[in-house]
Amino acid sequence: MNNEKMNSKTSLLIIKIVLFMQIKAFAQYNNPANRYDKAYEQYLDATCPLQKDSIKHFVYFSRDRELIHNHPLLDNKRLVGAQIMYSWRQLEPKKGTYNFSIIYEDYAYLTSHGKKLFIQLQDVSFSATYKAVPDYLLTEEYDDGCIALNEEDGWAAKRWNRKVQNRWIQLLHALGKEFNGKIEGINFQETAAGTNNTKDSSFSPERYVKCIKENMKALKQAFPNSVTMQYANFMPGEWLPWDDKGYLRAIYQYGNEIGVGLGGPDLMVQRKGQLNHLIAMMHEYEYKVPLGIAIQDGNYIGKTGADKDYNEHKDKGLNQQENIVPLLHAFAKDFLNVNYMFWVNQEPYFRENVIPCMNN
Repeated sequence: MNNEKMNSKTSLLIIKIVLFMQIKAFAQYNNPANRYDKAYEQYLDATCPLQKDSIKHFVYFSRDRELIHNHPLLDNKRLVGAQIMYSWRQLEPKKGTYNFSIIYEDYAYLTSHGKKLFIQLQDVSFSATYKAVPDYLLTEEYDDGCIALNEEDGWAAKRWNRKVQNRWIQLLHALGKEFNGKIEGINFQETAAGTNNTKDSSFSPERYVKCIKENMKALKQAFPNSVTMQYANFMPGEWLPWDDKGYLRAIYQYGNEIGVGLGGPDLMVQRKGQLNHLIAMMHEYEYKVPLGIAIQDGNYIGKTGADKDYNEHKDKGLNQQENIVPLLHAFAKDFLNVNYMFWVNQEPYFRENVIPCMNN
């Protein structure tokens, strides 16, 4: 009996030691998903006015192009110009018939005030009532041309459809003939697709990566003398850092190889999704191409337009938090080493937070 009791005590002691070692190992484990969680803290002491930098600062107006008239950016030396979104639907009202009159109008107005134009080309909308693609694509010939995003949050062009893609590339060449070298730059919207092969059997993550690369190459060919940029934030079929198929990484590597700039929307310095995708890609590698980051609706208070508990159209700044513009700028400048920042014209934050920080 005594031997049995001793063996039992010894076994229990061994179990306790093993458990202790496992708990100690777990406590020391560095979760790669948390590696940038506190990166923003080193910039908490940033203040206004913003530190001197070589960044080109633009004001992002989305499709509200009329707001550039008499806007404060016109009198601010630090603000280089306006980034305006133009939808595919606006620019190609009929197949093969292009109308760039609104771009010419905005370009002329900005140029007359010594400011530059940066085009954002829209093929995805985050509105259930607006499709950014031309009507002729919404036919059987182009497999309906676009697909609904998650929970009917908007519509995305079927970038992976070869016929749709060919029409997109034709648009790029037409734009390049008119504006290459005149405008500061042009960028594609984000790579986040909001779809999978369950929603559309013609879709595959591998085909999607390939088509994004092909579109980037076509953009560079159409605009060899203006800055070109692909917003690359998330890729369908993977989730970093745990499920890394190399899709997002491949986009950043390819852009760096062919001379297409890289970046994305939503500078969220405390959110794991952005920290482990867009921010990680920009921070971890050296680039010879321009990098850009966009501060978009909600970002001034740590939100995004995709958040279910946030509606940018109802945000009147009544519960305005502290001004985080200095923090965002310092993080983008030193942690991401960006060349471009695109500050959304969201009121009251733009006039109350951004403009005072841009005034030296």
